[in-house]
Amino acid sequence: MKNKKIKETKFQSTVWPFQIDTLQNWAFYNPVFTKEECEKIISIGNKKGLYKGSTIQTTKNVRDSSISWLLPSDNLDWVFRRITDIVLELNSKFFNFDLYGFIEGFQFTHYKEPDGKYKKHIDRGLNIQIRKLSLSIQLSDPNSYKGGDLILHYEDIPTILPKEQGKLLMFPSYTMHEVTPVTKGERYSLVAWITGPQFK
Repeated sequence: MKNKKIKETKFQSTVWPFQIDTLQNWAFYNPVFTKEECEKIISIGNKKGLYKGSTIQTTKNVRDSSISWLLPSDNLDWVFRRITDIVLELNSKFFNFDLYGFIEGFQFTHYKEPDGKYKKHIDRGLNIQIRKLSLSIQLSDPNSYKGGDLILHYEDIPTILPKEQGKLLMFPSYTMHEVTPVTKGERYSLVAWITGPQFK
């Protein structure tokens, strides 16, 4: 008995995508601030008084840094205005999220040797403000310290972000990231979260 030939048919998908995903993993703007402006922000942040940064995670030793909170009333209207324009531009080009604004102010963060760090974490969490975008601005001269790399973890190979003074880096707040230990010197940064309506 002869075997019947089975007619090969090419599988045709019934999926009809509404649109292609164009969401970027991260974006940058350089420079946002000059060296002198970075030094001015560092001075204002230090004068506010630093205290130990906390975390919503229950795991111990996740974070070793000091912080203060900066507001427009700290003679920083010019900082908020400049960053707002840049955030809106980057969001329009790379993320296209619905946003509200900076509800939490800016976090001025200080990491110092021998082990200033922030282990792997995400910036969003249950029962807190709906954070959609996270940004970090390098305030220190990168030659003044060692370590302190901002690393994103969305693939098997971590992405080490550049650390030029005055450069703004932005990424979705659900992205796993870390700041590696500062082994020499000290690192200052300005961190903020842009909130918005619930993801749908």
